[in-house]
Amino acid sequence: MAAAELFPPWMARLMAALRPLDQQAQPPSNLDELEGLLPAHQPLRPAAVLVGLVPRAHGWQVMLTRRTEHLPTHAGQISFPGGRIEAMDRDAVAGALRETHEELGIAPALVRPLGLLDVYGTISAFAVTPVVGIIDPDTPMRPDAREVDEVFEVPLRFLLDRANLKREERFFAGRLRGYYVYPYGERYIWGATAGMLVNLMERLDRHGFNPADLDR
Repeated sequence: MAAAELFPPWMARLMAALRPLDQQAQPPSNLDELEGLLPAHQPLRPAAVLVGLVPRAHGWQVMLTRRTEHLPTHAGQISFPGGRIEAMDRDAVAGALRETHEELGIAPALVRPLGLLDVYGTISAFAVTPVVGIIDPDTPMRPDAREVDEVFEVPLRFLLDRANLKREERFFAGRLRGYYVYPYGERYIWGATAGMLVNLMERLDRHGFNPADLDR
């Protein structure tokens, strides 16, 4: 990837909006949303995902996957590649890159980590560190059919436009709970994935970022 493709004018603002790569120890930012969903004092297991940005001729994209229907948690849902941080992983970045390699066959050397989003707690008792990084657009992929039903991309500009974001509510565990949704064609991006994307949007908002900046 050419340097001009990797670092367009808006990239400096994106990197300023992210947490540094070495700033990984942080409690989940959404603990209030987990109230009543987990046993009291249950520790959250550390996990990491890759929020992969892909430079394409038609604009920057975000890589997402749809999980297979037989997985024990979040089956069939749209997610970022990633999973539990293992003892072999040096940190969350290493965990996200290893899991992405295992799920999609993308070699860690073909991903350039930029920074982190806020840690996100899930109802499956994980504290997830989202790692934002650039994926080489020419990288070959070999999705693991046991875990991944589909790999697809969504325009970054679409995900940063609040007009495309909806807030829905449903009763769950005896309480009316709200959550974010991105309807995208026939796909339904919600839950932790949508929550992390909203965190990216909010961090960029605080740094004066506008989706139209992506065209500059």
